[in-house]
Amino acid sequence: METKAIQDIYPEDYAWCYGCGRRNETGLHLKTVWDGEKTVTTYTPREEHIAIPGFVYGGLLASLIDCHGTGSASMTLHKKNGHVIGDGAQAPRFVTASLKVDFMKPTSHGAELKAIGVVEELHLKKFKVITEVYADEVCCAKGEVIATVMPDAFKPNR
Repeated sequence: METKAIQDIYPEDYAWCYGCGRRNETGLHLKTVWDGEKTVTTYTPREEHIAIPGFVYGGLLASLIDCHGTGSASMTLHKKNGHVIGDGAQAPRFVTASLKVDFMKPTSHGAELKAIGVVEELHLKKFKVITEVYADEVCCAKGEVIATVMPDAFKPNR
């Protein structure tokens, strides 16, 4: 298993996302890695991530699925292009074209969340990522992200 996450090598200009941006001081700092052919992101909710006392806010689960999906797509294209995380090549950056989340069970606050994804290529620059989120071995949410390579409109003027 690789030791660095794809988010560790996102270009500096695109590392500001609240969910996965390493440069966002108040963000979640989600990190996605390979585990065999699947992708994994883990996160332990903070105190403020509650819906009601004792349970995680559903929006956090959606954010986890969202950033896990775009990170998984980025890793998949990076690998398809012949690279591994840490080889010096810049990672492609993806954005979410579609996000679908189904909440399966209430999610107890305090447990580490583990998002596990499977990636399917839909097009040269578009991927579908199916994700299941677990807390204490219980599947609490399932989601689907359609991720596409970041369009030029997002790129800074240079």
